[in-house]
Amino acid sequence: MTTTTGLLDPSSVRALATRLGLRPTKQRGQNFVTDANTIRRLVALAGLGPDDVVCEIGPGLGSLTLGLLEQARHVLAIEIDPLLAGQLADTVATRMPGAADRLTVLEADALAVPALPEPHPTVVVANLPYNVSVPVLLHLLAIDQHWSRGLVMVQLEVADRLVAGPGSRTYGVPSVKMAWYAEAVRVGTVPPGVFWPVPNVDSGLVRLTRRPPPPTTASRAQVFAVVDAAFAQRRKMLRAALAPLIGSSMAASAVLEAAGVDPQARGETLTVEDFARVAEQLAGREGQSGAGR
Repeated sequence: MTTTTGLLDPSSVRALATRLGLRPTKQRGQNFVTDANTIRRLVALAGLGPDDVVCEIGPGLGSLTLGLLEQARHVLAIEIDPLLAGQLADTVATRMPGAADRLTVLEADALAVPALPEPHPTVVVANLPYNVSVPVLLHLLAIDQHWSRGLVMVQLEVADRLVAGPGSRTYGVPSVKMAWYAEAVRVGTVPPGVFWPVPNVDSGLVRLTRRPPPPTTASRAQVFAVVDAAFAQRRKMLRAALAPLIGSSMAASAVLEAAGVDPQARGETLTVEDFARVAEQLAGREGQSGAGR
């Protein structure tokens, strides 16, 4: 679905910001993409088709939004800043008038949205700010089952955490929780110079492909509680790290052994499937304890 293009360039980004009286803030992680080739690269890596409905978080001045509208059937843009949310539809109507009716703007905090409105997104594509990127992704994965693919641009350090595997120095809570929902693969790097203001670090591009969670009778909340406890003191052996959650080091050892996990291992060596087995054993133990009262 191709529309006459009017992607933003550095001068148009700055002109639009000046007209709005916008001063990008670090608090909201506002670094706007000014390079049209980078936008086209993101859209291409997202593999969008003419039937896709895209959810974009933090569209800002609309650089990526315009690129998405060139390919997708519809774009749902969620923007927390009232100034930017109020301007986005006008920007699209001016620069890509044929696509104006294929854009929905939702002024909201993406972390507080209880559900995504129809038409249901099939893909998430976004340039996410450093401070909320992981919570936003996990929230969107939790509240909406319809989207199965994603392409996100995040600070390189965050990208490394999202895609890390067991045993890696960067493997931690974001890695395991993302693995519960999806396969995450780093597919590129973006230099600071394509943004305004220019950040101090490179950005990473991460492709997400949703998959079923590990088979387990434990709930997601139960598994994530074990993950949080294991990495709260990541240098400790699991029997010690999980002791506050389970009751004692001895009880933690028993649960770990029942799950087929070495009590002397550390959380950074466990897969999401391992954590699920530990949570399942813990839930079963608590169920037996409750039934005996």
